[in-house]
Amino acid sequence: MIDAVGNPQSVLLLGGCSEIALAIAAEYLAKAPVRVVLADRPAAPREEAAAQLRALGAREVEIVDFEALDTESHPATIEAAFSGGDVDVAVVAFGLLGDAEQLWQDQAEAVRVAGVNYTAAVSVGVLLGERMRGQGHGRIIAMSSVAGERVRRSNFVYGSTKAGLDGFYLGLGEALAEHGVTVTVIRPGQVRTRTTMDHWAATGAEEAPLTVDKEDVARMAVAASAKGKEIVWAPGAFRYVMMVLRHIPRKIFRKLPV
Repeated sequence: MIDAVGNPQSVLLLGGCSEIALAIAAEYLAKAPVRVVLADRPAAPREEAAAQLRALGAREVEIVDFEALDTESHPATIEAAFSGGDVDVAVVAFGLLGDAEQLWQDQAEAVRVAGVNYTAAVSVGVLLGERMRGQGHGRIIAMSSVAGERVRRSNFVYGSTKAGLDGFYLGLGEALAEHGVTVTVIRPGQVRTRTTMDHWAATGAEEAPLTVDKEDVARMAVAASAKGKEIVWAPGAFRYVMMVLRHIPRKIFRKLPV
């Protein structure tokens, strides 16, 4: 249960080895020694991530197998995650970026990215909603992207998957509100992580304006979830950028250098 000062006692990280998921866990651990359930692929550096969480003060770290594309295994994953008791906060932080130009020309890769970013996110979202509705409380933090607010030519396959995820979790929040469960959708722009920096290095891309650190995203996500906010942009200025971009006619929008 959430304690008297608003701190959760348990946090589930789906995609638990992702840098943003670990940064969110670190933000919670700076406030209280919570129990963390780390769900990720066996091939992921789970023990290293678990050691990092213990060093930050986690009361307990449980490791659970999670394969995003194997949706048939998701009920067992969520069952295992809740087997130690209620989960107060679940963070949905897994996803693939992919090569934007490859994705729209490679059917298998497009399906893989869509399967991870959208189908798997819906799959675990339904299961999390069911469990939290049953326990009568809980918070879900879903990592979306400003790329999904208005999908652009430069990364439209990825953007479309985030648009789908975004819409699903906003709707899930509406459906769960009467059951004491809140859902917060986080819409960051570019975030400085090893994955994005490797991508920039491989493609020759430069850091975009309003790029933020993962710790900034984590602070905003935790604060917004605690307040029961539905949506938060990271950084906050993106809210106003997207407010303008959403209303630009397509004939003009497609010519913008984004």
